[in-house]
Amino acid sequence: MKKYNPQKIEGKWQKKWLKTESFSALDSSKKEKFYCLDMFPYPSSYGLHVGHPEGYTATDIVSRYKRMKGFEVIHPMGWDAFGLPAENFAIKSHIHPKETTKKSIATFKKQIQSLGLSYDWDREISTADPEYYKWTQWIFLKLYENGLAYKKKAAVNWCESCKTVLANEQVQDGKCERCKNIVVQKDLEQWFFKTTAYAQKLLDGLKHVDWPQPIKLMQENWIGKSEGAEIEFSISNFQFSIKVFTTRPDTLYGATYMVLAPEHELVSKITSQEQKKEVEKYLKKSRKKTELERTDLAKEKTGVFTGAYAINPATKKKIPIWVADYVLSSYGTGAIMAVPAHDERDFEFAKKYKLEIIKVLDSSEDCYSGEGKIINSDEFNDLDNNIAKKNITEKVGGKLTTQYKLKDWLISRQRYWGAPIPIIYCEKCGEVPVLEKDLPVELPDDVDFKPKGESPLVKSKTFHQVKCPKCGQDARREVDTMDTFVCSSWYYLRYCDPHNEKEFASNEKLKKWMPVDLYVGGAEHACMHLIYARFIYKVLKDLGYVKIDEKADHNEPYQKLMNQGMILGEDHQKMSKSRGNVINPDDVIKEYGADTLRLYEMFMGTFSEVKPWDTKSIKGVYRFLDRVWHLQDKVDAQGKAVGNILHKTIKKVSEDIERFGFNTAISQMMILTNEMSALDKIYKSDFEKFLIILSPFAPHMAEELWELLGNKKSIFLERWPDYDKALIQDKEAQIIIQINGKLRDKIMIDAKHISDQKRIEELAMASEKVQKFIGSNKVKKIFYVKGRLLNIVV
Repeated sequence: MKKYNPQKIEGKWQKKWLKTESFSALDSSKKEKFYCLDMFPYPSSYGLHVGHPEGYTATDIVSRYKRMKGFEVIHPMGWDAFGLPAENFAIKSHIHPKETTKKSIATFKKQIQSLGLSYDWDREISTADPEYYKWTQWIFLKLYENGLAYKKKAAVNWCESCKTVLANEQVQDGKCERCKNIVVQKDLEQWFFKTTAYAQKLLDGLKHVDWPQPIKLMQENWIGKSEGAEIEFSISNFQFSIKVFTTRPDTLYGATYMVLAPEHELVSKITSQEQKKEVEKYLKKSRKKTELERTDLAKEKTGVFTGAYAINPATKKKIPIWVADYVLSSYGTGAIMAVPAHDERDFEFAKKYKLEIIKVLDSSEDCYSGEGKIINSDEFNDLDNNIAKKNITEKVGGKLTTQYKLKDWLISRQRYWGAPIPIIYCEKCGEVPVLEKDLPVELPDDVDFKPKGESPLVKSKTFHQVKCPKCGQDARREVDTMDTFVCSSWYYLRYCDPHNEKEFASNEKLKKWMPVDLYVGGAEHACMHLIYARFIYKVLKDLGYVKIDEKADHNEPYQKLMNQGMILGEDHQKMSKSRGNVINPDDVIKEYGADTLRLYEMFMGTFSEVKPWDTKSIKGVYRFLDRVWHLQDKVDAQGKAVGNILHKTIKKVSEDIERFGFNTAISQMMILTNEMSALDKIYKSDFEKFLIILSPFAPHMAEELWELLGNKKSIFLERWPDYDKALIQDKEAQIIIQINGKLRDKIMIDAKHISDQKRIEELAMASEKVQKFIGSNKVKKIFYVKGRLLNIVV
């Protein structure tokens, strides 16, 4: 009897799979395609932790299963190599990020291959490769040509520690998501992508994808569609007017003051001489607050009176104009009409500064923001407020409109390790795009890449040795690099045609493979990567560079999305080096083998839930595989059939893989293994069917046992077995007998009689246990749940 030696077996098959390119997808295949994709990793210097294999193993199981079901599967892997994580490590180690990233990728790749994951390594990409970011720059140029990429001065989130601008999505609780330092506001010239032009399309597309509902909801809230009206308020003694967007034009008669955001252009123009000092003092203070602090509902509202008055267009009354930082210049028009009787923030503000409060909705509450009848509004009194919205808007010359919370995507970064923005500045011609023939604009090496508040590319001599593409005079390049999310917004397209030097991907290949059928990754990317990738895909399709599925009424890159739950340390805390609770997958593989690690991570619990690591449980999984290994000794021509449990297992494992129920699939295979272990002999054909359904979960062991059984070809060239419907029917059924809802006995009955309630009642009444509890009581009712239980009410 050969001992189970996972390390020896696994090394053997990993080498063979790589050598024979066993999992390369064929572009020429006529089979139905299945595109299975992981969110590719940042190749950090620390290598994989045990959280990574959870998602990778899940997609590997699905990919192997789909291949055996007859699909041509594309399952690629690459590296999100640009960005802050790689650059910060390079700064800390005093080694160029090109070198540290290269080393990190080699470590990650080695670890991933040690898990036996069936990736198509011929399609491997790195976003830091000039052959890749050439096309990232090309995409920038296409957006620029079509008015979807632009530069403007804007108040941005600035991290002093990282010395760079951050997108709103990269600021959490007022702090940088990377270094956790406080983020401040700073006015800078920055590049943006016009994601706002696609707000409605991004919302509409969510109806057509199979995604977790919480992710859809997060995106809907982030895009933030609001139906309302634009209304103009003239300013007393000025030629200016203030335009506001409000979702409640029905409450216009209750507007008793106005508020401008501190950044609003009219603040300096309308502030009176008497109020100038106070307003300037307030503006200076508000600049130090982050957007999150300004909009925090729990914080006390502050503001200052400008000394100016607006005219309410409905009542014709003068109302004071205030400046308050709870109003943002980036949402709506940067100005609001304040209706304190029907808005909580306005109510707090009005109470604090003793401003007038007028109710215009019929309610007993001091501040009511719901629906109802209109009051104190002239001819609109007694109208339903939803009807009044349109009528009041029309009376004051406003217009009904739609606005979104979504902001344009800030892509400028004042860092070194990123794709250079392909723009040239010429004294004569101004802002000039790089010609396509001159791509890629490569990152120079003659740079001190440590951040100093401006892009390190400013100091490169070679980078700026450039002529204007229009006039030929000396010029300078743009020194900002692109947000790493730009690189990851289109990588799924490059996998379809990774070696193409003439275009980012041929339409023939895109037609073959797109869209992605299954995408797996963390839920934390809901409002960053997933929105950005959807935006870029829609733009490329609208511009005619992606011509697939022309009849589709939506343009979505990812059809089905699954999020894995976080794996915690054994202390039930998030794994971190500082806590000392990080589990290294290399250590687990060294002790138990990759198949055990794979199986354990799938067995821990529901795929999408948070789960703590448990070393005791992993030992149990290892023992299960050891039992499977020794089943080979029971294979015999005179074996006993296990048809019923085997075919039930085939059915359950097939269904569970489709629905990501990996833990219950493994449980069922454990039950089958126990049944087989209890027999003296088992049929070879039964054991082979079991190995096939086990193979996506424990590929090395399955491949080795398959070979030991005398099979010449790989197990992964086999067809997935079908279950026999006749063989999954139980011959006997267990019926629970209850008396007044309490379990009193269990009886076995021939499965063909489970519909015969009278027969089951007779058998139940014949039971001594049942008779004991009924005694002399009269039976009032009997309830029967087919095939499960009989409840006797006495």
